[in-house]
Amino acid sequence: MNYTKYIFIVLAIVLSSCGAAKKVKGSKTAKENLSVKNIIASHEAASPSFKTMAARIQVTYEDDDTQQSVTVSLRMEKDKTIWVKVSLLGITLVKANITPDRVQYYETIGGTYFNGDYALLSDWLGTEINFDKAQAILLGQSIFNINKADYKSTVLQNKYKLQPNVQPQNFIHSLFLNPENFKISSESLSQPNDERLLSVRYTDYQKVGTDFYPSEIKINTTEKDSKTNIDVIYKKIDLDVNIGFPFSIPEGYDEIKL
Repeated sequence: MNYTKYIFIVLAIVLSSCGAAKKVKGSKTAKENLSVKNIIASHEAASPSFKTMAARIQVTYEDDDTQQSVTVSLRMEKDKTIWVKVSLLGITLVKANITPDRVQYYETIGGTYFNGDYALLSDWLGTEINFDKAQAILLGQSIFNINKADYKSTVLQNKYKLQPNVQPQNFIHSLFLNPENFKISSESLSQPNDERLLSVRYTDYQKVGTDFYPSEIKINTTEKDSKTNIDVIYKKIDLDVNIGFPFSIPEGYDEIKL
């Protein structure tokens, strides 16, 4: 199993600053007459407000050849750092430290490390990824900037469906928002010419403090005949705790270069 690719798929689709816009009060039923402006503003306002977060998550990964479940320790300093340690039976497999301008990680099985920008992650995922997008996925926010001028809204299956007025060539984006909290229910990006699809679905949310955080994220990616499924379950979330982000690449590891 390629643990290096695995952890970064988790980070990038398992991996938003606070919205200042006024939030529309949620409801059990999606409202047909709610404007796209208010829907987008409410989604932006639903971005969680915290300084630090420490979480323990269970990640199950399945591709064409492998199925594996691991425990992941996740730490975040909002808008600054995403720190991850992947363990199996108490043994550290991967440790990563991600900031807005740098990606660093090492994996113990192959004895390799990477220290560079987001180009490697973008290449693996088939779409441009950066710190803000990785953070947004982990928090249940849209990975793309959405604005009232470029997007339209409809109500479908009691969800607010948002999609661009005009889809760019070979780039189909859509997202569904829950009417109760304006968090992402599902989001997809399809590139049909490349036979590539990224789908992120949030099965439930939990309220921690005054904000909503994902309880479970189901991630599916396909590229031609290859499929990857990732299930991310948040076991515990602690907010505004005193945490560190220890990271150093062990000596003797081989560098991965693009």
